Amino acid sequence: MTFGFAPPPHVSPPASADPAARLGRMLEPAEWASAGIPLLRNPREVVAGLHDRHRPGPSTAIVAVLDPQERLTASASFTESAAAPDGWEFRNALLAHLRRVTPHDLRLRAPVRTAVLLYCREGEPRWTETDGAWMWGLRDACTLHGLRCGAYIALTPDRWQVLGEGRGGRRPRPSPMDKPATEPRRTGAVRMTAARRPAAPRPDVPRTAANLSVAQSRSAPRRTGGGAPEAHRHTAAR
Repeated sequence: MTFGFAPPPHVSPPASADPAARLGRMLEPAEWASAGIPLLRNPREVVAGLHDRHRPGPSTAIVAVLDPQERLTASASFTESAAAPDGWEFRNALLAHLRRVTPHDLRLRAPVRTAVLLYCREGEPRWTETDGAWMWGLRDACTLHGLRCGAYIALTPDRWQVLGEGRGGRRPRPSPMDKPATEPRRTGAVRMTAARRPAAPRPDVPRTAANLSVAQSRSAPRRTGGGAPEAHRHTAAR
């Protein structure tokens, strides 16, 4: 005899467990290309910089925030299982890490900063359902954080590819001196300024006749050498 608990018939499974619902939370390349995603000026430099900073392994996602000049202002890396890719879960993970490394821009009328996502995975650099779920999550997380949705980059063992575009290249190779990261890293651009320490005020010395005579004797030039007249001693007769 076995005992168990069956769920009530009126309770439906979570939306994330419904395959049809999960398929609705992903973007295909045609949808991504028509969404007006801004192009990176130099994707190779962005990929190389993020790879050198985080050194990602399989199933590692790197979300980075760029300013209008494409300079990195904040980034975070974390691992996320892709067994059952769901854009809703990816959106929540991206939003949580964005909130940790950078403030939101929801008060601005239009976004000025751009968020890009680099995902390291196995396989070919062509589009997969996992990529589509990450695209959906990135677009939604950017909307909720006041950022502009930027490029999605798939990083495979041999290549990197900006999906929705034709640009790609070889995967960056770390130098032999670099050690692989042992845990996900969260980084943010921090600007540090050192304040100049004011000079300590000199103690005020009362101006007295004794002090004045000492100061004059110290400041008077000394006459030495063969050309100086010899001093004469005068004695008074008693």
